[in-house]
Amino acid sequence: QVPLVESGGGSVQAGGSLRLSCAASGRTFSNYVMGWFRQGPGKEREFVAAKGWTAADTYYGHSVEDRFTISRDNAKNTVYLQMNSLTPEDTAVYYCVAGPVELVEYIASPSQYTYWGQGTQVTVSS
Repeated sequence: QVPLVESGGGSVQAGGSLRLSCAASGRTFSNYVMGWFRQGPGKEREFVAAKGWTAADTYYGHSVEDRFTISRDNAKNTVYLQMNSLTPEDTAVYYCVAGPVELVEYIASPSQYTYWGQGTQVTVSS
């Protein structure tokens, strides 16, 4: 059983919005950092956003920090990514992640995340 399942991907025109959801199952992730990475065609995997316990524990990649918003509902074991003002550069497979990240210095490191979803495609056309 895949513990993280993403949904909400799709195709949208530039300037549009999408909301991704990631439902966790099989265990609670309330004590884990949950977040999102993405990998565009021909690009390396890129940190998008992550969220820990508190509202202050919210982190964004530089390319999305003014446009994307991450949130989580621990009661529902779910994390969300609201994406606004999308551009073709945001086209990628988006992966939900969860892991026991202890140091903020490593928040953007893929190796810190134990669980990965299968990914959901986001395509932004110009």
